[in-house]
Amino acid sequence: MFEFVRAHTRLFQLMLFLLVFPSFVFFGVQGYSRFSEAGMRAVASVDGQTITQGDWDLAHQRWLDQTRRQMPGVDVKMFDTPQARQETLDNLLRERVMRAAAQAGHLAPGDERLQRIFRTDPQLAGLRNPDGTVNKDVLAAQGLSSEAFAEQLRADLGTRQVMAGLGGASILPKASATRMLDTWLQRREVELERFAAADYAAKVKPEQADLEAWYQANEAKLRLPEQAQIEYAVLSLESIKTGLAVDEAEVAKFYEENAARYTAAEERRASHILLNAPKDQPAAEREKARKKAEELLAQARKAPATFGELARRNSQDPGSAERGGDLDFFARGAMVKPFEDQAFSMKPGEISDLVETDFGYHIIRLDAVRGGQRKPLAEVRAEIEQALRTQQAQKRFAEAAEQFTNTVYEQSDSLQPALDKLKLTKQTATVQRTPAPGAQGPLGSAKLLEALFASDSLKNKRNTEAIDLGGSQLVAARVLTHTPARTPPLADVRERVREAVVREQASALARKDGEARLAELRQDAAKALPRKLVVARNQPQDLPRQVLDEVLKAPSDKLPAAVGVSLGDAGYAVVRVLKVLPRDIDAQTEARLNEQLGQLWAAAESAAYTEALKKRHRAEVKPAAKAAAAAASAVGT
Repeated sequence: MFEFVRAHTRLFQLMLFLLVFPSFVFFGVQGYSRFSEAGMRAVASVDGQTITQGDWDLAHQRWLDQTRRQMPGVDVKMFDTPQARQETLDNLLRERVMRAAAQAGHLAPGDERLQRIFRTDPQLAGLRNPDGTVNKDVLAAQGLSSEAFAEQLRADLGTRQVMAGLGGASILPKASATRMLDTWLQRREVELERFAAADYAAKVKPEQADLEAWYQANEAKLRLPEQAQIEYAVLSLESIKTGLAVDEAEVAKFYEENAARYTAAEERRASHILLNAPKDQPAAEREKARKKAEELLAQARKAPATFGELARRNSQDPGSAERGGDLDFFARGAMVKPFEDQAFSMKPGEISDLVETDFGYHIIRLDAVRGGQRKPLAEVRAEIEQALRTQQAQKRFAEAAEQFTNTVYEQSDSLQPALDKLKLTKQTATVQRTPAPGAQGPLGSAKLLEALFASDSLKNKRNTEAIDLGGSQLVAARVLTHTPARTPPLADVRERVREAVVREQASALARKDGEARLAELRQDAAKALPRKLVVARNQPQDLPRQVLDEVLKAPSDKLPAAVGVSLGDAGYAVVRVLKVLPRDIDAQTEARLNEQLGQLWAAAESAAYTEALKKRHRAEVKPAAKAAAAAASAVGT
């Protein structure tokens, strides 16, 4: 057989080609086509020009990369949400609208003006070389070529022109500012009387008929949810670690192999005198700086105690000169290499020769050394034993997971075999179909609860399958007892029903007396209420929100005015608004608030102008974009 294959190799190659190639063409090209079509799918448009899914994905990835650079320790996946993706699309749409408006108004700068702006704008200094040319290395780190950066800058400058002057031209009318400030700061003098439902509770004597009527009208409020009493077992690294023994020889070996982990990093404290002499400085000036540094070095060595004073008077490092050149403690990697190499080769109290770096010439004095010592084994033994147990548990987890999965399935009428085999602890709980608020771990798993309330689990009381909770955790459970959703009989909830009826009837009595008092006030303007106070939005005293709203809604030209306010089960309030008082703020605070209101007004006008531009340039978000945001977030970056 093998001889036949060897003799007819070319024939077999041709057969394989005929079988495989059509499959590749059909499935491979089709898959590629689907991928390409997804990337080119339109999610929005401006002036008929589409924004594709690929444009959106790229913009969102750039935003995530920028976030990662700004916050290196943060997991950016927490920002990769449908809301964040939708915000990226909104920003992208706004950017395209601004570009369209800039193009329509011929606002983008020409080449000469673009060059002038690049050479003079302080905000672009980080992108310029000393000779004023663009720093291509910095652009490359951002994934941009010089040409792409120039076009991006041109577009950004044109976009700024679209909105330029709008903020400056925005003027908040004085009447509008007054109304806005009054909304928050206007004070009103009022009289108040509360009719608390609790004060009427003792007068209420509900009868059986009242209880039955309330019970029948509010059965939905009394209904108890479906519940199941369950037992469950969790297999995790922690459960496997329990009882694992650690050999002393392994502890000692781990300690030696991971010496760096238990050794504090060596740090050095140094002081220095710097004479600036950048590499691009003329040779004569560099030589002058070097000679000055040599003179200072001679003085420092002659009188070491004067090093700090020499640094204060002569060092050109503004950050340390005022501290006598003190740089505090630093580890390796914190300083430029020539400086670091010298500092880490010295002894405390020693003064170095001149050290040349890109900054100039340094004279270094080493002041102190700390770190570099390894913690004794006894001090870190518990930590090492824990690490070794974790390693062992991780190696055993796959095997244990397979045993757990097979056992709960094959012996599905009980969890006990799995508990015994893997030395796990049985746990019990009462659960509902949906996770309780704040529930975590197994009881917070929607997948586990779905399995428990499946018909087979409820009827036959069989184990659920082993469910992966993530983080090297598996759980299996079974239903012990099941209680369907039900409304308990009145006898079981009689006290609860009685309390509700008392609240309702006491509130009705409070409202009745409150409305009677309100009628008296409206007939007799001289009648006073027991409590007088001054209130405002920022000084509500103890007034409930609904009372304060009614107080401030009363027309200021029709005062005094009496109003009644229902407080629900809490009772009723009667208020008479007497007069409007001046704002309780000084002129400086009022001026600052007016300035802030002006900024908010300008922001609102800018937003309105942006919306008008969107309509003018036919900006549109496709209906499928929201679903695409959720789907992309589910996949992750």
